[in-house]
Amino acid sequence: MTIQWYPGHMAKAKRQMIEKIKLIDVVIELVDSRIPESSRNPLVDEIAADKPRLLILNKADMADPHVTSAWKDTFKQKGYSVHSVNSQTGEGTKAIPDLVHQLTLKKREKLESKGFNARADRALILGIPNVGKSTLINRLANKKIAKIGDRPGVTKAQQWIKVGKTMELLDTPGILWPKFEDPDVGLRLAATGAIKDELVDFQDIAVFLLKTLWMSYPETLSDRYGISDLPPIEAEPAIEEIVELFDVIGKRRGCVAGGGHIDYDRTAEIIVRDYRSQKLGRLTLERP
Repeated sequence: MTIQWYPGHMAKAKRQMIEKIKLIDVVIELVDSRIPESSRNPLVDEIAADKPRLLILNKADMADPHVTSAWKDTFKQKGYSVHSVNSQTGEGTKAIPDLVHQLTLKKREKLESKGFNARADRALILGIPNVGKSTLINRLANKKIAKIGDRPGVTKAQQWIKVGKTMELLDTPGILWPKFEDPDVGLRLAATGAIKDELVDFQDIAVFLLKTLWMSYPETLSDRYGISDLPPIEAEPAIEEIVELFDVIGKRRGCVAGGGHIDYDRTAEIIVRDYRSQKLGRLTLERP
């Protein structure tokens, strides 16, 4: 399955961000802790140019904490300033203004050496759809400013938002990129809800999730769906083995159509919803 979603407002948002980047001191790149690499938009490198960048792993409460720690180490080794947060509860968000301020130190010192008083730090916050940008902004501003939704594409325009007296944020619509070179990137994005559900096939997403979970979290599948004798594997399971899992899960969840056949659409939706609602636990779909 090839998944693509790049509506017109995303292309417009990209153009506007490139125009505004000269006003920006720091770029805050927000990614999903469950898919830290797949949720990084390659267009950010083009938009951010040479601006200092703070990489924030959001939804840390939904991801495997051990894998999140490994990802943070990986990104730090690449030279990024990295921080993880849970924007829903606010955990970790209070540190963000100080982290941004640290990244503007050289610029402030340069201005002060010339006799200028440093203004509030200006940060551009970027991220894919449904990564939690609006929730994070409302936490930072301590009031409801940005629109929030549980679907991608809620924010459609840019706006400046004050965060205390030390920082100003430029909110932007979530943007994807025109083409996913790796089909698994599209599946990871679809699984976490970054792409509108109307544009994806839940069976394809469920197959991807079952393969990934079997390889990385076999005990989770066993516990959630009562599957016994599920052996750990290192190689990707064959599609025939995944169909057998579908059959078992479908029967356990009552997804049986006429003639005793498994309703694969209903079964797939249950698997995807279980993953998104954390009924499968704290899981990360990719590793460094």
